[in-house]
Amino acid sequence: MNNVETKTGGVSVGENDAEEKRAIAMFLAREEEIEKKKMQVREKVKFQLSRAKEETRRLARVWEEIEVLTDPMRKEVATVRKKIDAANRKVRSLGQSCQKKEKEYRDAMEAFHMKNNEKNQLTITLVELVKESEKCRMKKLEELNKIMD
Repeated sequence: MNNVETKTGGVSVGENDAEEKRAIAMFLAREEEIEKKKMQVREKVKFQLSRAKEETRRLARVWEEIEVLTDPMRKEVATVRKKIDAANRKVRSLGQSCQKKEKEYRDAMEAFHMKNNEKNQLTITLVELVKESEKCRMKKLEELNKIMD
């Protein structure tokens, strides 16, 4: 009964099997082709990853060498900058203190000169009063001397 063909929709059972086998063979061939391409892509990706890893290692070495070259300078520069900043703060503080003390000095000098001038005026007045007093006393003494004579 194998060789007997049954008509189903114009296609015989034997032809149906052959087409199924061809379709399966084509499907398997495509699957195999897809698998080959997948393997090729995997190989390319692995190759690219290994290249990327090697480049990363190479860049890391170069970066380390650059860090070694710039690191001492960077540390020294940072240290000097910190010292400059500290000195700048001290200079600013001392400058403000100096200005304050200069103002106090000028004020004290002005007060000193004013008091010194006042003292000089008082001394002049005192000398004049003493002279006037001596004149008066001399006059009195002369009068007393005339009276006694």
